[in-house]
Amino acid sequence: MSRRRTAVLLAVPALLLTACGTAGGEEGADATPSPTAADAGFPVTVATCGTETTLAAPPERIVTIKSAATEMVLALGAGDRIVGSAFADGPLPEGVTEPPVLAERNPSREAVLDLAPDLVYAGWESNLSDEGAGERAGYEELGISTYVSPSACQDPAHQPNPLTFEDVFAEIEEAGRLLGTPQEAAALVAEQRAALEAVEPDGEGRTALWYSSGRDTPFVGAGIGAPQMIMEAAGLTNVAADVQDTWTSLSWEAVAERAPDVIVLVDSAWNTAAQKVEVLETNPVTAALPAVQEGRYLTVPFAATEAGVRNVAAVADLVDQLTALGAG
Repeated sequence: MSRRRTAVLLAVPALLLTACGTAGGEEGADATPSPTAADAGFPVTVATCGTETTLAAPPERIVTIKSAATEMVLALGAGDRIVGSAFADGPLPEGVTEPPVLAERNPSREAVLDLAPDLVYAGWESNLSDEGAGERAGYEELGISTYVSPSACQDPAHQPNPLTFEDVFAEIEEAGRLLGTPQEAAALVAEQRAALEAVEPDGEGRTALWYSSGRDTPFVGAGIGAPQMIMEAAGLTNVAADVQDTWTSLSWEAVAERAPDVIVLVDSAWNTAAQKVEVLETNPVTAALPAVQEGRYLTVPFAATEAGVRNVAAVADLVDQLTALGAG
């Protein structure tokens, strides 16, 4: 493992370890007190996906849904205020204390309300819907603020097009204002910027398929979301970049036609990278692809595939995997 890759990959876990404090709102001598409203410039008003929310003071009881939201709160020093987390996309970085788990997937609205949160932070817009944990309007009417990762907005009027690292850094800064930890946010953005600038993109001009899930029809990274942002920063050309969406379904025949030089495999507990390799190698349409025959695979953990604090490390990791492929 190169020194550059080691430094970047350790950056986020180190921040989480030093910033999260005691998860779950436990009280004790080592618990980090939340900032006062006056010190942090409250009230704070932000708008995401067309919904505006105002916090009169830093939130004391936070519910997070999706790993990107949970890890953002941890990285910004407010982990000790998480009273419930849900919909984890994978394990937290090694050594980071896991907040109290509310649900494996979307929690019910009643379960969220039982925790009496003053902020519900979701990674997907659908997490706060009738099919998820309840509509945002219902929480706002009860005086509970809601925040959705801006990168997850579905309405074209609010969706980043395309998503860029500037959007990711802007979310870190906005979340820092909302949590009352603007200094921590500024420090995190500075560190992430420096780490991204230290990455030397792969210069081979290789094309890549971002294979997220699916057996009969693959679900792949398209042209305006986090997969495109990460691959582009790593020096890869996305074979589905022409699709104006974050992710999309693409037939195996279309994949074979575009013949990617490498295939990025999203590794998740419910659909591992090894399972995807098995699909590629047994599907007669893809088995003949040079990338498949020569095993030109890269992997990325699911938790790093959505906009958040792991994206910069994912870029560095892909570049080093590409270097290893070239050396091989």
